[in-house]
Amino acid sequence: MINEDTGSPLTVSLETFESLSSCWADPLPSLNWTCPFVLPPWLRVWWDHFGDGFSPLLLSINREGRCLGLAPLMIQAGKARFMGNPDVCDFQELVFPEGQEEPFLNLILNHLRSIGIRELTLEPLRGDTAFFRVLSRLPETEGQSLTIRALDVLLEMDLPASWEDFLQGIPGKERHEIRRKLRRLEESGPVRCRVVETAGSLEEAMTTFLELFRSSRPDKKEFMTGQMASFFRSLVKEMAGVGLLRLYFLDLHEQPVASVLCFDYRSTLYLYNNGYDEQYRTLSLGLLSKIFTIQDSIRKGRRLYNFLKGSEAYKYRLGGKPVPLYQGRFAFASG
Repeated sequence: MINEDTGSPLTVSLETFESLSSCWADPLPSLNWTCPFVLPPWLRVWWDHFGDGFSPLLLSINREGRCLGLAPLMIQAGKARFMGNPDVCDFQELVFPEGQEEPFLNLILNHLRSIGIRELTLEPLRGDTAFFRVLSRLPETEGQSLTIRALDVLLEMDLPASWEDFLQGIPGKERHEIRRKLRRLEESGPVRCRVVETAGSLEEAMTTFLELFRSSRPDKKEFMTGQMASFFRSLVKEMAGVGLLRLYFLDLHEQPVASVLCFDYRSTLYLYNNGYDEQYRTLSLGLLSKIFTIQDSIRKGRRLYNFLKGSEAYKYRLGGKPVPLYQGRFAFASG
């Protein structure tokens, strides 16, 4: 918790992508960056591809030149929201120190009102955080109203110490099915799971990933426009540059047949997206490629596996626990 009895006031400042990156790279960081979707490299890539029509509003809360909190926002037509969008940012947050969520939030809200912002939308917010609990308890005040609505869920699970422990922790029917599908895949030919982590081989790897992504389902082909593909390519390059990329490939007969794009951050593996060759659908490649990422995460000693947004049945079958996602919207009276 931040000590408030220093005699020095808290101030709100406007930051740039460069200053945020410097703060994140500080060997003695003052910010608790818990969400990958508000990290400076992620914000910068999103802005470069989707920021047209918005004005950046990267606000920091400071004391004596030390950055203690961050609100990564943008503005359009007098309304503020997170920098990012729910299509590619599964959850986001304000970067506030534990125990100071309410005073820091009020400071940001007062600042937004002072510069003429009429509305602030925060989404998607995890419903299991201290920030959301504080947000949901905020009292109504004159000139300011708050509405909260449910949006979706994400699923995540604690990872055990071993793969066998994982198998023993899921229902027997699911355990049997995983083993059966793995045997069937191995009987289909030589199988290899490999990982691309560095920028050197990303160009070819991303071309393959995008082909598999578009191949797997019609809605994914529609989603992966030229603009979105450019965003994905830039994003993986940036995340590889800061050591957070895990791009998995499942090869059959030395040919890539499935791929899973993940981010490895603070002992959590985030399952961001995947694709597979539709002609091998009967081999359950979509599921098995994710199984290999779980195995790898356990082997590397990760603590959490986050399936991210969406309530697909397989996430529950593999042990995922739902975390609700919400939208919080503040409206500010004029004058």
